[in-house]
Amino acid sequence: MKSALLLILVAAQQAAAPAPEVRFIACPVYRDTDAGRKSGCWLADDPASGGRYDVTSAPTKPDWNRAILVEGRAAAKDAGNPCGGTVLDPVRVSVLDQPCTRFMLAADGYAGRRFALPQRNVRPLYETRTPPSKPFAARTITVPFDFGSSFITYQLSDFYLDQAINYALDVQPARITVTGFAATDHDRVSGQLLVEPSSLAKERTKLVTRSLIMRGIPAGLIRESLTHRSTPSTDPAFDGLATASLRRVEVRIEPLSTPKISSDH
Repeated sequence: MKSALLLILVAAQQAAAPAPEVRFIACPVYRDTDAGRKSGCWLADDPASGGRYDVTSAPTKPDWNRAILVEGRAAAKDAGNPCGGTVLDPVRVSVLDQPCTRFMLAADGYAGRRFALPQRNVRPLYETRTPPSKPFAARTITVPFDFGSSFITYQLSDFYLDQAINYALDVQPARITVTGFAATDHDRVSGQLLVEPSSLAKERTKLVTRSLIMRGIPAGLIRESLTHRSTPSTDPAFDGLATASLRRVEVRIEPLSTPKISSDH
C-alpha cells in the first residue's frame, strides 16, 4: 500500500514539474497549412537532438532569411501536434544575423492553427481603463527583449511597457527608476557563442525612457540605472524561461506617498 502511494506521489510530482528548457539555433522552416488567415506554422530543428519543434506561438516571428535562437519548454500533451513538431509553449524566438535559405513544407495533412489574439494584447488608447485604487503602491514592471535587440517586441515588450506607462500616469509618481540589463555572460548554444555587449543594456534603458517621456511623463522624474550583472528574473513576463529573463528593463515606479507594504507585480 505504501509503495503504491509512493509511486502515485512521484508520478504527481513529475507531472507538476516544468519541462526542461530547450535552447538551440536553427534556420526556420515554414509549413503552409490552410486553416484560414495566419494559420501557417513555424518550425525549427534542433541540430543536437534532431528533434523538430513548433515555435509558432512565439511573440517574435522568424525571418525566413535568417537563423533564430529558440528558447522554450514543451507544452502539455493536450497541445496536440497541429504543425508537425513538438509544441513549445512558452517559447521565445530571437532573429539572428546568420543567413539562411528559405525552406517551406506543404501542409501534409497538418491542420495548423486558426488565428487568435494573444493574451498579451495592448488595448487601444480610446478604451476606458480602470485606474488603480489608493493608497498607491510602489511597483516594478519588467519589459522583456529579444537576444541582441533593443527593439520593442510586438505583443510582448509593448504590453509590459504600456502597463508601466499607464501605471505611472495613474499614480503621479515621485520617482521612476529605469534599469537596463543585458546577457553579458558568454553562452554557447548549438556550437555558437552568444553574448550581448553591455552597451545594449544602456540602449534598452534609453528606449524605455524615451517611451515614458513621449507618453507625457516628465523627464525630471526619471532616473536611469545600469547593471553589469547577468541576473535572472522570476517575473511573469518571462513565463519561467530563465535565460530569456537576462534581457530586460525594469521600471520602478514610486508614488508620491508610498505605503509601507509595496507590491512588485
